[in-house]
Amino acid sequence: MSIKLAVFDMAGTTVMDRSNVALAFINAFAKQELDITEADANPLMGYHKPLAIQLMLEKLGMEPDAGLIEEIHADFEEEMVDFYEYDPVVKPMPDAEEVFLQLKEKGIRIALNTGFSKRIAETIVHRFQWKEKGLVDDFIGSNEVAMGRPYTYMISELMKRAEVEEAKDVIKIGDTPVDIEEGRNAGCHLVIAMTTGATSRDVLEAAQPDHILNQLSDIPAILQ
Repeated sequence: MSIKLAVFDMAGTTVMDRSNVALAFINAFAKQELDITEADANPLMGYHKPLAIQLMLEKLGMEPDAGLIEEIHADFEEEMVDFYEYDPVVKPMPDAEEVFLQLKEKGIRIALNTGFSKRIAETIVHRFQWKEKGLVDDFIGSNEVAMGRPYTYMISELMKRAEVEEAKDVIKIGDTPVDIEEGRNAGCHLVIAMTTGATSRDVLEAAQPDHILNQLSDIPAILQ
């Protein structure tokens, strides 16, 4: 196995998430006097957030309106940027930085992708100084490409930037079924699911990843 690029999800995978993303999603809908629950929000974690909003509006029996989607997303983005920039509970997932370093020592480039916008992703990476520390080589937000997960545009763009030509040289790590689907669609050599996010093991198993892990520190051993 010659892995050249590891593409990690952010919230719930490499960034600790105590339902903070789902709560911001719920709050953004509440500002429009629309009531949704965490059980409603969790299945949409990992998706490009405007698409997640559209899907939720459809679930509520509403006609998706571009203006309403934009307004809800703007409220969500503002809350998330404020949270990731200032809240003291924001931390890397346990072992994330150590695993980044271990993989980089094997010559593997580290990239992050996310259902968040580039603005939110930048806030997280800057907060942890991952670029300055040399732990993360690249990252991408879902609004930087034509379509987010489960489409492959984010992985393809990260491969292009890293000059990695074959998807068999890429592994994908995430905590949601749509992460797994994205990795499968891209043809990644390995697709690894993490139980550290909002998705139960049973739901992850149904998506059929290559591995399901409870901690990031198990990844280097898989690559031996």
